[in-house]
Amino acid sequence: NSDTYGCSSTLMMTYNGSLPNGDRGRRKSRFSLSKRPKANGVKPSTVHAACTAQAAKAISNKDQHSISYTLSRGQTVVVEYTHDNNTDMFQIGRSTESPIDFVVTDTVAGSQSNSDTQSVQSTISRFACRVMCQRTPPYTARIYAAGFDSSKNIFLGEKAAKWKTCDGQMDGLTTNGVLVMHPRHGFTEDSKPGVWREISVCGNVFTLRETRSAQQRGKMVEAESQELVDGSLIDLCGATLLWRTAEGLSRTPTIKHLEALRQEINAARPQCPVGFNTLAFPSMRRKDTPDEKQPWVYLQCGHVHGYHNWGSHRDRDREQGWSRECPMCRATGPYVPLWLGCEASFYLDTAPPTHAFSPCGHVCSEKTAVFWSQIPLPHGTHTFHASCPFCAQQLSGEQGYVRLIFQGPLD
Repeated sequence: NSDTYGCSSTLMMTYNGSLPNGDRGRRKSRFSLSKRPKANGVKPSTVHAACTAQAAKAISNKDQHSISYTLSRGQTVVVEYTHDNNTDMFQIGRSTESPIDFVVTDTVAGSQSNSDTQSVQSTISRFACRVMCQRTPPYTARIYAAGFDSSKNIFLGEKAAKWKTCDGQMDGLTTNGVLVMHPRHGFTEDSKPGVWREISVCGNVFTLRETRSAQQRGKMVEAESQELVDGSLIDLCGATLLWRTAEGLSRTPTIKHLEALRQEINAARPQCPVGFNTLAFPSMRRKDTPDEKQPWVYLQCGHVHGYHNWGSHRDRDREQGWSRECPMCRATGPYVPLWLGCEASFYLDTAPPTHAFSPCGHVCSEKTAVFWSQIPLPHGTHTFHASCPFCAQQLSGEQGYVRLIFQGPLD
């Protein structure tokens, strides 16, 4: 389709196919970017030094995009932006104001409903970042920190990290920053994690600051670019987005394919080795309450059972819940229901779902499990850890996933 960019951005790391309370309007788990009827991109033009009449006019003019850099109380530099016929601009942030195309909310690990996300003090910026897409092939998409507000302004206050570049332009970082990681070898079966970098307001690439909101910027990485590629991860300090291109998505399994794989597993009639009852993965629409045929797994060994009370241990593991002993091999550890990962964009290949993330029990292909278990995702303001892409729970155990061992015709 010539009107769709080579891109589709998917909000990831919380939601297994949709937001807990359903997708609504601009607040949803996936957002596709298509060519706008009319270009709305902007590019930098005039730089005004502090407190001139032109600077004040640029800021107050509702039809004029501008970025203000406050250096001190009496000194502000205003950069005017002018219309760019060659690009479309898409803005992402927490604000529900009209300039934001894709409204994102904080990811709460493992949450099934939005009720517990409301009480969290958000660390996502109201106007977090903007993506500029070329309107002509190869439809290059570039990311920049900060988005323009309803008055078409971006304000970097006194406390924000900012500086003058060698060519006399201004640049800066937002409070909690916009981090990007491009995977090596693209988003394919051969994917390997890349290195997290910070993107500036003008789209320059830097090494990470010592802490997320430190005043001192990292070192500029001139060899790297802010161009988004298939599989780029964008972290907004509270939510992580996965960028998929149209070409990349054409190689990804469809929901139809995942449904066919689910039916194939169920058609093989896997059995519970204790109750001898047939197990079946529930339909993809039912992804919160286990039913009586639901497969359960011992995460220590991977043996799949139906739910039963056998082998319960009195010692409760604080992090993993109740410890259970597997009747097949006597391995002791968490015992959890299995859920199919429904967000097809997170899959690296179309192979059958044979592995489950630990401790949440989300099931996907082996290569998908291996890839996500190696990705250090930003958590809070200064730590990184691997998480399940379908629910954002921090992975546990030696590898972060387990190979499933089904009893019966499947094994």
